[in-house]
Amino acid sequence: MEDLEDLSRTPAPSADRPLLGLTILVVEDSRFACEAMRLLCLRSGARIRRADCLRSARRHLRVYRPSVVIVDLGLPDGSGADLISELNAACPRIPAILGTSGDDFSEDLAVAAGADGFLRKPITSLLIFQEHILSLLPPERQPLGPRPLNEIEVIPDRIAYQDDMAHIAGILCDDTDERTIDYIGQFLSGVARIAHDQTLSDAADRLIALRRKGQPTGSQAARIAGLVQERLTQRAAM
Repeated sequence: MEDLEDLSRTPAPSADRPLLGLTILVVEDSRFACEAMRLLCLRSGARIRRADCLRSARRHLRVYRPSVVIVDLGLPDGSGADLISELNAACPRIPAILGTSGDDFSEDLAVAAGADGFLRKPITSLLIFQEHILSLLPPERQPLGPRPLNEIEVIPDRIAYQDDMAHIAGILCDDTDERTIDYIGQFLSGVARIAHDQTLSDAADRLIALRRKGQPTGSQAARIAGLVQERLTQRAAM
């Protein structure tokens, strides 16, 4: 198991790779968002492990103890806040626990569950990613000397975005209850922001707003289904 107490056996962080020696567990069901995280970890020197649901994350955590856990709040089998609460109560506690979402209202939920910080999607800035994590780590995990300001934006593979569209299209083909509509809204809100897909992002945010107000979502869900199909058609033309 990995532990920050085993510093003598882990590489020391450097100015250009400030997260060297860390393992980050990313609990994220979007392939596109996870690909962005993979690129950020790669450029920062961190190793990445991925779980795409609560069940997979809990199975992973029975075997490994990562240095950092980043948990998406909207997962297919439940709320990421539940996992954050479990991690916060665990002993020994993982040193850094962060929530993430494209939903503006999720930060309060993550912090209330016990998260140390929150990463709002889109997470593509190398500087913001590194600064958020470093701010939660002890002094011995900080790189020595000045660090370059890496104003780099990672660009995930667009094929992963298309895979996410196929995932949502499959869900929309089935009967959608309120919980599924909530999941679709959260999923698409974050993924569309990373892809700079403003039309789909706005549609997802509208769906979330309707659910919060307790208003009917059928026509908005149908509009989203059409937008998703348009993006899958673009894939077929590639």
